[in-house]
Amino acid sequence: MNIFVTGTGTGIGKTVISAIITEALRADYWKPVQAGFDEGTDSEWVKKVLTNDKSVIHPEAYKLRLPASPHIAAREENIRIDLDKIYELLPGAANLVIEGAGGIMVPLNENEFVIDLIKKLEARVVIVSRNTLGSINHSLLTAMACKQKGLRVLGWVFNGSYLDYEDEIVKWSGYHYLGSVPFVETADKKFVAEQAAEMEKQFYNWPW
Repeated sequence: MNIFVTGTGTGIGKTVISAIITEALRADYWKPVQAGFDEGTDSEWVKKVLTNDKSVIHPEAYKLRLPASPHIAAREENIRIDLDKIYELLPGAANLVIEGAGGIMVPLNENEFVIDLIKKLEARVVIVSRNTLGSINHSLLTAMACKQKGLRVLGWVFNGSYLDYEDEIVKWSGYHYLGSVPFVETADKKFVAEQAAEMEKQFYNWPW
C-alpha cells in the first residue's frame, strides 16, 4: 500500500507525521523530490528518528540544492522533474509512505504539480493540517483540489491545536479524522515512537 503524505502548505509538519506513520506501520519511506539540503534532507531526519528495524529509507529521485519550489530548484540546476522517471523509481514495498514537497499544488515542472504525481502513483492520501489561524481555508481548498482530481483520500492528521477547527474541517471536507499530533518545536526519536504507538491505536478506524 502506498500512502502519500501531503499537506495544506509548507512547514506544517509533513515530515514529522510521515515519520510517525512510517514507524506505526513499520513501512518504508520515500521522499521523491527534496528541494534544499544544506541542513540535511528529510530522509536523513526520518532515518534518525525511527526505532523499528524493518523500515527502509529509499533515495530521492531528485535531490535539489536550492530550498525553493521544486520547479525553480530544478531549473537552477538545468533539470526538469519528470513524473515518469519518479514513477519508474517507485519502490516496490508492501507498505510505503511517500512524502510530498510543500502543498498539493506545488509545481514540479512547468505544467505538473504534486497533485499530478499523487494521481500518477495511485497512492492513498493523508492530508496534514497545522492547526493555526487560516487553516480552515487552506484545508478546505486542499480537500477541494483532491476531490476535483479524484484522489483516494484516507483523511486528516492534525498537527497542534488551535480553537476547535478539527471537527469543522472534517465535517465540511467530508474526509475522515485519522488522528492528532501535538505540535513540538523539536521532535525526537522518543516523540515519534510515542506518537506512533498512539496512531497505531487509530488504524482500525482508518478507511483503508
